[in-house]
Amino acid sequence: MFYQLSKITLICLLLAACQQQNSLPKEGEPVLFTEHIAPIVHANCSKCHNAAGAAPFQLITYEDLASKSKLLAYVTEKRIMPPWPADPEYTHFANETYLSDAQINLIARWVEGGCLPGDTANLVRPEILEKQWQTAEPDLIVRMPKPIQVKGNNTDLFLVVKIPFELPRDTFIRAIEFVPGNKRLVHHMNAHIIQFEPGKKKLLDTSIFWVNQDQTKSQTIHRELGLLNDDGSYAPMTPSVCNYLPGAQFSFYPNEIGSYKIGKKNAFYLNDMHFGPSPVNELDSSYFKIYFTDKAPTRPVSEFQIGTLGLAPVVPKLEVKPNEVKIFHITFPVVQDISILTLVPHMHLIGKKFWAYAIKPSGDTIRLIRINNWDFRWQYFYQPKTLIKIPRGSVIYVEGVYDNTASNPNNPFNPPRTIAERNGSMKTTDEMFQLIVTYVPYKKGDETISIK
Repeated sequence: MFYQLSKITLICLLLAACQQQNSLPKEGEPVLFTEHIAPIVHANCSKCHNAAGAAPFQLITYEDLASKSKLLAYVTEKRIMPPWPADPEYTHFANETYLSDAQINLIARWVEGGCLPGDTANLVRPEILEKQWQTAEPDLIVRMPKPIQVKGNNTDLFLVVKIPFELPRDTFIRAIEFVPGNKRLVHHMNAHIIQFEPGKKKLLDTSIFWVNQDQTKSQTIHRELGLLNDDGSYAPMTPSVCNYLPGAQFSFYPNEIGSYKIGKKNAFYLNDMHFGPSPVNELDSSYFKIYFTDKAPTRPVSEFQIGTLGLAPVVPKLEVKPNEVKIFHITFPVVQDISILTLVPHMHLIGKKFWAYAIKPSGDTIRLIRINNWDFRWQYFYQPKTLIKIPRGSVIYVEGVYDNTASNPNNPFNPPRTIAERNGSMKTTDEMFQLIVTYVPYKKGDETISIK
């Protein structure tokens, strides 16, 4: 989902980028914060490192960066920050944050040269910059009536959650944003909306319910949570209205794509909310931001998932023995012309590499995504710069490499033990191998629709 910058803001950003390219200091010339470093950091780091961002400290002003200059040089030189797992030599994405070798070298020169400020009077004020990184004001915020308690038992917690809400009238929804209350603990969340048609649900329970997914039979969840109509029938559900993974950043789809209509009486149905292990008792008060539109739905968004719990199996069976590095594959034939909006690769802790592409009926290759160093902490909804057409008859291929050796610093077990896919378990110490694709049926001209 994609937030549209104003034309003026976009022009300013482009001019700043051009000025930076044209004014790079030559070897031996001083590197200055205002002229050389600020454009790099504001474009790639500050959207998280600001007062309202996900990062733990701010990186906007000269003082911000000068006080953390050595840290900045180290994490950029080691490519720890900004986090961008996808290989930019394979494909580029609209939402990528990636520093070139030249930019990293420039930061190192600035630090080595004593962090010279330059003409800081010409810097854009922080409050103006921050408006560029914030999403629009939501039309409605739906909160949990009380926090979810996460026990400090070092065990994954899986919940099925119901959050009812009502609207004054039938409404077109453009987008829904999930805001994790505890970013360190909330690992992933998948939300649907259940709509109760007029006269079919007299009393909508306004309390929140959650149950342990491992202890509740799936066929009774809707009944136990009060999500059925009064006569016991199932209410209509709009699937996957909002999803979240570590590192995910919210944005809007292009205007003509993705809106849908809901009625007055509704409930969020989080069929899967996962909290990672915690050694201490903690609370989470996550919530949803809802954005309305006056435009009727035109091109509904669909989704398919291949691999674990998906439409195509993992081959061979996803099981990695101790001290083994193993390769797995997924193959999926595409039966209609589609236009891809987002790509979501997913693995757990011993995932090492991820590679996905499509082969057209003509034999041509469509590059999708390659991640050379998988990092479980950063799992993005990758958005191509323009919609990617996958013609009918194409085949999507996915390859994953898993490293279950003692030399893998992310291995959850020491010494290593067998790690496998276990009946769709989402525990971080088990494994998964998935590619989730969000798309619309292809329409002529989709290739020219910019996601930026």
